[in-house]
Amino acid sequence: MTTTTILAALEQYYDTVPRRGGARGEDFGPLTLFVQEGQGWQYYARPALGGGAAAASDVERVLARQRELKVPESFEWVAETSPSLRAAVEAAGLHVHAHPLMVLDAEAEPLPPHPEVHVLDARDPLLRAAVTVPALAFADPGTALGQAGPAELAVAAADPNAAERRDRVASMLADGRTGMAAAVRDGVVLCAGQYNPVGDVAEIVGVGTLPAARRQGLALAVTAALVADARAAGVRTVFLSAGDEAVARIYARAGFRRVGTALIAEPPAA
Repeated sequence: MTTTTILAALEQYYDTVPRRGGARGEDFGPLTLFVQEGQGWQYYARPALGGGAAAASDVERVLARQRELKVPESFEWVAETSPSLRAAVEAAGLHVHAHPLMVLDAEAEPLPPHPEVHVLDARDPLLRAAVTVPALAFADPGTALGQAGPAELAVAAADPNAAERRDRVASMLADGRTGMAAAVRDGVVLCAGQYNPVGDVAEIVGVGTLPAARRQGLALAVTAALVADARAAGVRTVFLSAGDEAVARIYARAGFRRVGTALIAEPPAA
């Protein structure tokens, strides 16, 4: 499959996933704003399929609507597919973050299973901890060892928001909208992640390691388990966005190769 074909498939995927997650698409010409109906993940704006180039004025109209709705002022897109959007969002005052966009090589040899990594189902008693670990990981970004460990995980998992996240993910697991794997040692979840399939395309998302458990190869092992589960379910194209170049090098060891750059725009930090 050529890079052009892959990127076209990803555009269709990006347009479909929010709608499957309960969001409605609001039309802003060359842009679509996805608005969550009820509880759930708050989505973003992105280029409309076949919508043409967006100007700063289009971005500003979407920003005004996001502020009206009190939802995150966020845009996501692929640099190679929508090359002019970066200038438009920057002209509107947003800050852009770039992330390597990677696709699993169809000929990649699967990594051997890790004895501590398991695929979870909707009834797994570790699910609440598994949906909490990535939040602790992303609060302390990077690959260096951090402070948050099992004690901090126990506190965070007791929060009512963790119960809401667990229930949401359990519903998605039950109806096949997501798959989840976790690395577990002595009953403690040390790393977890998900994949979200649409047809024969799936994105690996939210792979995070408890900061105190980093540098043990757990994120790579969880990713390998997610890939294996997705492929067993009939997925042919598996992709992800790496946090940075260092993380991309880790995913390359699992057979992922770079096909583009995923961009996220949001207001500058205060």
